[in-house]
Parts: sequence; structure tokens; C-alpha cells
Amino acid sequence: MSVVYLAINEKANKTWAVKELRKDKRFETGFARERLIAETELLKKLHHPFLPGIADVIEREDNLLIVMDYVEGRSLETLLQEQGALEQEEVVSLGKQLCQVLEYLHRQNPPVIYRDMKPSNIMLQPDGTIKLIDFGTAREWKLQEEQEDTVCLGTPGYAAPEQWGGNGQTDIRTDIYGLGETLYHLLTGHCPEGVFSERKPIYFWNPRLSSGLEEILQRCTKRNPEERYQSCEEVQEALEYYREMDKEHRRARRRKWRMFLTVLVLAVCMGGSSLTAYGKAEKLRKETWQFWMEQALSCESKNGQMEAYARAILTAPGKKEGYLELLDRVFLQRDSDGVIRFTREEDEWLRKLLGREKQGKTCEELLEKERAAYDQVSYRLGLAYFYDYEGKGQKAYALRWLKNAAASEILPESCTERAKRLAAIANYYARIGQVDKAGDAAVSYLDYWKDLTELTQGNLVLMDNAVTALRMYQECVSQICVRALEFFQAGVTQREMESKLEEIESHLRTDFTEQDQKLPGVQEMMERLAGQMEEAEWQVKAVAAYEEVKEKWEKQNR
Repeated sequence: MSVVYLAINEKANKTWAVKELRKDKRFETGFARERLIAETELLKKLHHPFLPGIADVIEREDNLLIVMDYVEGRSLETLLQEQGALEQEEVVSLGKQLCQVLEYLHRQNPPVIYRDMKPSNIMLQPDGTIKLIDFGTAREWKLQEEQEDTVCLGTPGYAAPEQWGGNGQTDIRTDIYGLGETLYHLLTGHCPEGVFSERKPIYFWNPRLSSGLEEILQRCTKRNPEERYQSCEEVQEALEYYREMDKEHRRARRRKWRMFLTVLVLAVCMGGSSLTAYGKAEKLRKETWQFWMEQALSCESKNGQMEAYARAILTAPGKKEGYLELLDRVFLQRDSDGVIRFTREEDEWLRKLLGREKQGKTCEELLEKERAAYDQVSYRLGLAYFYDYEGKGQKAYALRWLKNAAASEILPESCTERAKRLAAIANYYARIGQVDKAGDAAVSYLDYWKDLTELTQGNLVLMDNAVTALRMYQECVSQICVRALEFFQAGVTQREMESKLEEIESHLRTDFTEQDQKLPGVQEMMERLAGQMEEAEWQVKAVAAYEEVKEKWEKQNR
């Protein structure tokens, strides 16, 4: 019915797919024409990053041209044919993306029911994101007088029972059924056969596959829509925590619960005299600490995680793991904008926890007794305050923790050196704008420049990691942006500042591997840094020009 051309808008350097439909007898009559026009009209109203867009519809005497987004990549069906079953984590990631786009369709007014979920209709793009294509069978849902759909549409094996008549109208739960069967195919490499036939569990084909995932797929593909998940949001949440549903995980948790309760009951029954025995008390303390650390990992809510880590820390204030996991797993997670925000509320909560008394001393005092643990926690807290407080960093709050880390005799030299430099910068921040009794500025901007530029010496990616390197570069570049005038007046030349920016640009080109650039948030940080560097270059040139004009003016008016 149609021919699809790859087209390029040469002026805009934009690639399109142009579908040409010839107006012959087959076009003017038949169900296919209705489907194509309905698909076009529907997609024109939808705007989502996982859906192709319709740019234009051009009707001519002998043909109809539909200008669409060109979707680069391969269909998941092609991928299955080439390499067989996909990796479990990759399928989970694809499943979450499909949940997002289906939830978007279902929240339209009226809801859009896709009705043809299968691997051949899902394109995987080079950046790992998907595009859901072929909306020929989709419809806008509305309550009908008929108890079931009048036309049977869908692909056997993927289509829900109600698509074949006899089990009510198709609705959003129809797409959940198709999603379940599609994920089954991606996980096992085996296509679901027949119309809603019985199938083997995913771990029949591969024993390493998660029983938790099988449980999710079983619920997605229930014959009765009432027994399925009732929204794609529910499916996405289940995929987030599928490992916690694994039978082995549940058995292990039940065993640990029983062990914990048994030890606790025995300890109580044995009385105070038994608890005075150090060995048994220490064993109970370790098991209690381990229990709360595992509870923190399995909690679904942030408040639940915080409470579990707090109990673990109060049980063993001198163990670093509770503090470090609290930071990594709870406080220093990226938000929807890709920014890490260590919030004021989290800071206040953590300070209260560190000030809680245990055995007549605060948690921080007990942690400080375990020097190696205290130094590591100090270093991580210093970095969190320096870079991530409220998404921008609060250097003054970081200062005392960085000083602790800088004085460490246990941390690696690269960490203590970095802590010293960051502490020096934090100290500058605390004194900028102040003057001494003689009326002189408290900050030497020449010294500040030297400490700042030392932060970016060497290959920071090899010395530490890609994220830390980018943060160091961002700190240096942002200070050139806002302090270029002060640096210039302190004796730092235009060439020195430009050389530093060129050096950072060289590091960005040579030090970061493809693997580094695929790490979460790294690409966004590099793009943001590129914009900051352009601004810094402009500021340096502007300040130099201003100073030159100012100097000429002063000479003329002497």
C-alpha cells in the first residue's frame, strides 16, 4: 500500500521518513486505508520521546505523503533473531520504558489503547531508548454498548483474550497482557505461541532468570483482566523491585527473621547474667546490625530506608557501612532532572543522628574512636557537602569534614591531597568578602588561583573516577566565570586563565573513555561543562578588554 523514503531536509540537516500512499483502488477501498488514516490522526496528537512524531501530511492528486520522524536503530524482533534472548537487566530496562510510554497513552483523554505490543513494533535506538511504532490497531477507549470488541485485532501469542472476543472490551489492561508476553519473548528467546496458550515459566528456559520476574509476567498475562495489574505504573513499580520478589530472597529473609527473633527471645530468656558475657552480647549486636542493614536494602520507601539505617547505626555507631550506604543509596541519588541533591532536611536529619547518644557518647564520638571508619565517612561527607548540598554545594559545611579527611594517616594519598585542596577552597569561600583589621581583603586571589588550578592537575579520571574529575573541572571553570576580574586584578594573566581552560578541554577529549561516558549522569555533566567553558572564555576576554579600556582611560585622565 505504501513506499517509505528516507528524506533529508538539507537546510535544517534533519532526517525524516516519508511514507507515500498511492491513491489507487486498494487505497480508496478497504480496511487498510482506514487504519493508516486513523494511525496518522492519532500520532499527530501524541508527543512523547518514545513515540514517533508526525511532522506533516501532504495530500496530492495521486498520492498522500506522511512526513514522520526517522527512527534509527533495529526492531527488538531483529535483535532476537540475531542474538537470541536478551540479558535480564536489559529486558527490565526496556520493560520500564514500555511502561512509561504505555502509561502516557493510557492517561490521554480519552485513553489510547495500543493493542499490538510485540518485539517487531519496538525499535531500539543506538542510545538505548525505544520507539513504539505501528499504531494501526490502536484506538481511543470509550465505554461501548457492546460487551466486547466487534473486530478481532492483534497478533496471536501477544494479544489478550479480549482481543479475540469473549472476555469483554479491550482496555488498558489489554496492553499490560501484551507487555507481559513481549517481555517473556525477550527474556527467553521463545515466541509465545497460539492464542493465550499455556506457557512454561521463564526459568524453564534459563534457570538463572528471576522467579520474581516470572511472578510479574504471570500476573500481567492473567486470562481475566481483573486479576492483572490495573495500570502500567503498577507494572513499572514491580519491575523496580523484582529481585525482592524472588523466592530465594524471600526464603533467605524469612530465615534471617527467624534467626533474629530466636536470638532475641533466647537473649531475653537467658536473663541479664547471660548478656553480660561479652561474646554473646557482641554476637547479638552484630546480628541485629546485619538485620537492619538488610532491612534498609529491602525497604521500598525512602523514610523506611532512613529509619532502618538509623537503627543499624545506633546498634553499631563505629561501623562505617551504615553511614556510607545511607549516603550512596538514599541521600545522593539523582532526581528526575539528573541532579544529585543532598537536601537541607537530609542534612538536619543526619546531624541529629550523629548527635544521638549511645553509651553516654554521641554517635559521632563513637565513630571517631574507629579512626579508619571516621576518616572515610569524613571524606565522603566532605564531598557530599562540597558538591551536592541542595544540588549546588555548600563549601562552608564541607570544611570541617574535609579537614578531618586531610589530616588522615589512613586514607590513600590521592584522597588526602584532594581533601586538602578542597578544604583550602572551602576556606576561601568562607572568607570571600571579609576584610581584616587593617582593611585589607582576607582572601589572596592569587593564592586562591594557585590552589584552584592545582585541583585539575594530571589525569583525574585515572587518579579517581570520571564523575569526580568532571566535578573538579566544573569547580575550576565556574570560579573563572565568576571571579575572572578578581583573578586578573591579583596578577593572573588572560593567557594563564585561557591556558587553564584549554588544558581542561584537552582532558575532556583524551581522558574519558567510551565506557566512562556511558556512566549515569556523565554525558549530561560533560555537556553542561562545555557550556560553562564557553561562558568562562567569554568572561576572560570581556574582563581583559575592560581592564585594557580602563587602563587607557586612567592614563588619559592623569
